[in-house]
Amino acid sequence: MIDLAVIIIYSLALLVIFIYSLSQLHLLVNYLKAVKSTDNSEKYDFTRHELPYVTVQLPLYNEYYVVERLLKNIARLNYPQEKLEIQVLDDSTDHSVQKTSELIKELQEKGLDIQHIRRGNRTGFKAGALKEGLKIARGEFVAVFDSDFVPGENWLMKTLPYFKNPKIGVVQTRWGHLNRDYSLLTRIQAFALDFHFILEQTGRNFGRNFINFNGTAGIWRKECILDAGNWSGDTLTEDLDLSYRAQMKKWEFKYLENVETPAELPVVISAARSQQFRWNKGAAENFRKNYGKLLRDPSVSIATKFHGFFHLLNSSMFLIVLLLAILSVPVLYIKHTNPNFSWYFKVLAGFAISTIIFFACYYVAYRKVHGRGIKSFFRFIGMFLTFFSVAMGFSVHNSLAVLEGHFGKRSEFIRTPKFNINSLKDSWKGNRYLKKQFSKNILIEALLFLYFGFAIWSAFKLQEFGLLVFHLMLFSGFGFVVFKSLKAEA
Repeated sequence: MIDLAVIIIYSLALLVIFIYSLSQLHLLVNYLKAVKSTDNSEKYDFTRHELPYVTVQLPLYNEYYVVERLLKNIARLNYPQEKLEIQVLDDSTDHSVQKTSELIKELQEKGLDIQHIRRGNRTGFKAGALKEGLKIARGEFVAVFDSDFVPGENWLMKTLPYFKNPKIGVVQTRWGHLNRDYSLLTRIQAFALDFHFILEQTGRNFGRNFINFNGTAGIWRKECILDAGNWSGDTLTEDLDLSYRAQMKKWEFKYLENVETPAELPVVISAARSQQFRWNKGAAENFRKNYGKLLRDPSVSIATKFHGFFHLLNSSMFLIVLLLAILSVPVLYIKHTNPNFSWYFKVLAGFAISTIIFFACYYVAYRKVHGRGIKSFFRFIGMFLTFFSVAMGFSVHNSLAVLEGHFGKRSEFIRTPKFNINSLKDSWKGNRYLKKQFSKNILIEALLFLYFGFAIWSAFKLQEFGLLVFHLMLFSGFGFVVFKSLKAEA
């Protein structure tokens, strides 16, 4: 009975991943259609129309290392000063406040309309700061940039024209990466983000399904924010929350894959952990908050409800993967000791098609950035295996975040430390925002590292090699996360 229960749960996990892969396959089809299509969106011709008033919001919290780069870059935006205001929404609690204040005064002396807005508390965290600034924002349109983003000079002129369509509430641009090649960790993060910003965002937008404002590098119609209920800090991903509320109010989003906004990737695993925790928990919180409303809305298409389900539950796949991984070792022994199930395991092998689908989807996104060719293809294979190995290594950390989100456990908005890393020579060591705090999760991850080492040994002992590659990826993934974490804490 125990063997049967293990196999049933294992099979259901494989089925969920297969259905999720089908949703990704549909996005791939949409993406390929989008690439071949002509964009006939309505656009303002600003040689004939008056430029609108724009507010740029820059939410800050203890950003000593990057605030100068941010402010000097924003000051270079190619837009008439009389039509532009900049709000520095500074919730900082450290010495960066003085540095920010001095930089703002310099820009004010040059004629820039830039305000240093300080609150007495961090109520609502980033969402609260954005909401506070919106109260006095004069702009018809509101652009938001996090502290580690460096938009190009013509960014506003590339995004604003799409608001000619009065239904457009948001224009979102694609994230680029200033330090993609700094380390294996940054390359892995870039690989994942490229997939989201190239295939997923484009595929959903082309298929008229819900997409999300990504918290930065996008611009809102102020009326849309207010109509959707304004910013709310009751989830850790306020951007995803407001995005769904706005689209359920029938506002449309425009995604611009070809407008790239560069940003800095976390270079230390502890920073990546805090970012991943916030994103994954926030997605689960948003599923609890918004999916029921979406499901009950008769005006929303079945396709949008289907993609919305997997969009909001995207992070919950870590739970499924972790369950699948843990059960794979007893499954290995069941397969060896119980020949009655041999036919069933042959059927389960058919679920390998999920891997083929993911491989194709990620390759299409990869070649968009890195180009075609045999060398590029083999580099992609290595990156694909590395990424999924490390992603599985993060599955404990991310699964705990997801569970907290689904069960409604509240937690603070933990900022991701920034480093101002611009070249391979730059170092993150000595960053005053890094905390020497040992994560309890590392112990669990270390035990799973040993567990999957045992799985590899078992494969050779039992001469059962069907799951060997899977277990090698799990072993190396948990090993990477554990040793990188311990090194960072040393």
